[in-house]
Order: sequence, then C-alpha cells, then structure tokens
Amino acid sequence: MSCTPGSNQEQSGKDLKWWQLSLIGVGCTIGTGFFLGSSVGIKIGGPSIIIAFILAGLGTYIVFEALAKMTVQDPQKGSFRTYARKAFGHWAGFSNGWVYWSSELLIMGSQLTALGIFSRYWFPKIPLWMFAAGYGVLGLLVIFIGMKAFERLENIFAVLKVIAILGFIIIAVLAIFGIIHGGEEYKPNVPNNMTELFPLGMKGLWSSFIYAFYAFGGIEVMGLMSMQLKEQKDAPKSGKVMLLILTVIYVISMGLALTMVPWKEFNTKESPFVIALHDYHLPYIPFIFNSVLIAAGFSTMVASLFAVTNVMMNLAEDGDAPAVFAKKGKRGISFPSLALTTGGLVASIVVALLLPKEIYEYLTTAAGLMLLYTWFLILLSCRRLVDQSGLDKVKNLLGLLLILIAISGTLWKPETRPGFLVSLLFLVIIALATLKMRSIWKKKGEKASPESKRM
Repeated sequence: MSCTPGSNQEQSGKDLKWWQLSLIGVGCTIGTGFFLGSSVGIKIGGPSIIIAFILAGLGTYIVFEALAKMTVQDPQKGSFRTYARKAFGHWAGFSNGWVYWSSELLIMGSQLTALGIFSRYWFPKIPLWMFAAGYGVLGLLVIFIGMKAFERLENIFAVLKVIAILGFIIIAVLAIFGIIHGGEEYKPNVPNNMTELFPLGMKGLWSSFIYAFYAFGGIEVMGLMSMQLKEQKDAPKSGKVMLLILTVIYVISMGLALTMVPWKEFNTKESPFVIALHDYHLPYIPFIFNSVLIAAGFSTMVASLFAVTNVMMNLAEDGDAPAVFAKKGKRGISFPSLALTTGGLVASIVVALLLPKEIYEYLTTAAGLMLLYTWFLILLSCRRLVDQSGLDKVKNLLGLLLILIAISGTLWKPETRPGFLVSLLFLVIIALATLKMRSIWKKKGEKASPESKRM
C-alpha cells in the first residue's frame, strides 16, 4: 500500500532509470488494499469492480502525472505538502501534511487488521486483536532495530507480490481450461449481460469505487522518489508504464477470480484469490499463497509505520508539528514520533478488539478517503502552479471528477458510511487545528494567501 524511499537512493543521488522507478512503483503499490480490500469492493459492487479498477487506474495516473510535473519543474523535499503551501498558503501545506499523516495512520491500522485476517485462515479461533498486537510489536522492533536490512528485503517482498499474482493468473487459466481439475460445484462463468455485470446496479459500482482507488494507494510516494531519476523528464513515462502494468494485472487477476467463483462467495475474512482456489485440488497452493500475502502485507505495514513516523518528523521540521517530534536519536529515529505512532497502533488494536467484524471495512474506507483528499489537493495545486495545455486541464478535471465520484459513493452503503464519518471526523479536527494555527501565523506576520506566481 505504501513504500518508503530508501536511504541508499537518497545518498547515491540521481541514478534511477525510469523503468526502475516503474518496477519500484509496482512493488510499493501492491499490498493488502488489493489482496484483501478488493473483497470488500466485490461484496459491494459485484463483478462491476473490474470497471472500477480501470477507472481508478486512469484517475491514479492523472494524479501521478500532476505530481511528477510539479516535481520536475520544482523539486522539493516536502513534495505535495510544499506544493500545496505554494499554491494556496501555509494553511494548505499544514492541513495537507496532517491529512496525509492521518491517511497513513489509518492505512497502517487497515494493514494490521488485514494481517490478522490472513493469519486467521489457519487459526480461526484466535481473536483478531491478538494477531494485530503481535504484528504491531514485530513492526515496531524492525523500525527500532533499523530499516537498512529490511529495505533490502523489501525488494524480495515486491517480487513475491508480483509472482503471487502472476502465479494465480497461470493457475486460474489452467483451471478454467480444465487442465487443473476442481470446482465441481461451480463452472467458470463470464458475465455476458448487464444484469450479471451489475448485479447490484450502478450504485454498487459507485460504492465499490473507493476500494479500487485504495488498491492504487502509494502513488504519491512514487512522486517523491521521482526526484532520484537520472532524467527528470522521464517521470510521467515511468508512471504511465507502472500504472498500465498494474491495472492490467489487477483487472486480469480479479476478472479470473470472478469467473472461477460466484461473486457472492467472496467475503472480507479471506483474500479473493484464496477463495477462488478453494474448490480445486491444490493442497499446498492456498497455504503458500496465504503465506506470501502475510509476508507482503507485513512489508507494507512496516513501510507504513516508517512513513507515519517520518511524516511526523518532517511536519515538525517544517514547524507544522511540535518541535519535540523532530528530535532524532542515535539511530536517526525520532522517539517522540515513534511513540506517537505506537499510540496509533494501540488505538488500532483497541478498535479491532471492540469491532472485530466491521473494523477492516471501516478502516479501509476511511484510509482510502483520507488518501483521496490528499490526491484531490495535489490536482488543485497543479492547476495553480503549472501552466497546463487544454488537454492537461481536461485531464485534471477528469481526475477531480473521478475522485469526487469515489468519495461520494461511500455515502450509499451502510458498510462504507461509517468509514466516511471517520474520515470526516479527522478532517474536522484538522480544520479546527488549521484555524487555530492561522491565528498564530497571523500574529507572527505570515501571509495567509500565496503569491500568485507560477513556478
């Protein structure tokens, strides 16, 4: 779901080729949002989730292209936070930073819950919160010991994720053509009319849109890493190739899963890919696949822990959070920031204890929405800061529209509405904090609005 820019890359300078950034993006983006979050999308929208993935891929590319253009034109360490501040003033950079921190916090909670769900495949009687606590402690140990060794393993985990999806595609094709026997209770079926494609109507597609977008989460980190490219002008191309690859494998693998099993069989207790392989004579494949999902999910969870901690440090360094969170220890870690992250972990575990059935859907919806709020401001900042052609303006408007459709779709279903309310609560708190800070900035003589200058 998210990935951390490696310290080795920062030290080596601009030595990244565009195709390397594309591959890094694929590994960083594939996570529990796709491996499990797609189950929620199927539950809400049925087979029409395939259309949602295609549209979400398009919307994600528009956001990446906007961020890449701003990065190429004016490389900034703070990336989208700095661009929001330049475009609309200090309040925008402050609020955007906190919205992104909140989104990463919720993503971390969602990933912890997903890891617990994957683990309950083998141990269904163990409470979800116990798995969440165990993985949380392990993740904190990795952060405390140091990320250097784990960053090397991230490349292996990225390859595992891609192999897992490609492996499923191969097995599914063999099963559909009868080479692998099984599935006696249900023969593979491709939706061949509108009723089968949209069993829950257009509202189902609308409500499932947020989970398709969530599966592409992490693209903003690719924007940060594009500063390491040898040729900055290749940033849009790397995103285009990466998202084309990702969208194709998402659509093919999800489409095959939906042909193998009736869409009503999917649930939020197992990965859709594990469910699709249930009725086939593959005694070890579901076990291996679930093990890979846990390894991949743990890697992205640790990356989110790292991201939450470092975003807080960056906010403090920019004066948008208490200065204590910028203080680093001997290992280069801000222990106050890590303590705050630990508090977020504890909160996630408590929520998992109180709401063991609904927690994943709520957290995933809220995390996806907070991420889309960040993306929305990226597009608005690009409109203000970059000279756009007529086509660029149309694409920008299309991206804004797709994001608004995904956000509004969460209001239609009782499964997604609580997540929307959680995200709204975060926005209200951040808005109140921003208003308070504006009065402080005003006393200090800072300008409340940006200069109307292009980069």
